[in-house]
Amino acid sequence: MSFFLTGTDTEVGKTVICAWLMVHYKYHYWKPIQSGMDSPDIKTIQKITGFDNSFFFPPAYELQQPLSPHESAKRDGIKIELANFLLPRKETKVIVEGAGGILVPINEKYFIIDIIKKLKLPILLVARSGLGTINHTLLTVSELKKRNLPLLGIILNGKRNQSNREAIEKYSGVSVVSELEPLKTLDKKTLLSHKPGGRLDEIFASKG
Repeated sequence: MSFFLTGTDTEVGKTVICAWLMVHYKYHYWKPIQSGMDSPDIKTIQKITGFDNSFFFPPAYELQQPLSPHESAKRDGIKIELANFLLPRKETKVIVEGAGGILVPINEKYFIIDIIKKLKLPILLVARSGLGTINHTLLTVSELKKRNLPLLGIILNGKRNQSNREAIEKYSGVSVVSELEPLKTLDKKTLLSHKPGGRLDEIFASKG
């Protein structure tokens, strides 16, 4: 089973979480839209995990500027079409990473959430652990529920904050399935030393 990994915002740690899950569960990686080619996420994850090219699928769209996809595509003279988003090799277990949050526009009509809906994948949501995360997370969960999209759980990224975790679970009705605390170094050995554990193990075991 493949997954769509999205976030409550940009820079919440989606790419690091993807690498973390890949090294523990041996998943492949696909980012449908790469905005900003100076430091593409595929290269970052390859460096962290040490996985070879066979674990990575090329983006459907590679956009030069590190901007919202709709604006970056406009500057590149590219029209992003929702119909072009097709899961590569359906028999392969893939983590699909979104760009920014779920309401990031990809063109004049559609958003990242529309890609999720088209791909028909269960969702893991990455959120910050610190100040501001409750509001951002509840808004994201609310929108996913409105669209009747299958949210499997929330992964908190950052220093543990029990109060925020409890509030998110209480008010969203969605479980925090794992947490990743700040890492001193970002490499495969370090990621392997931090076990996802618990409910996240159960999710991947049941969907694997």
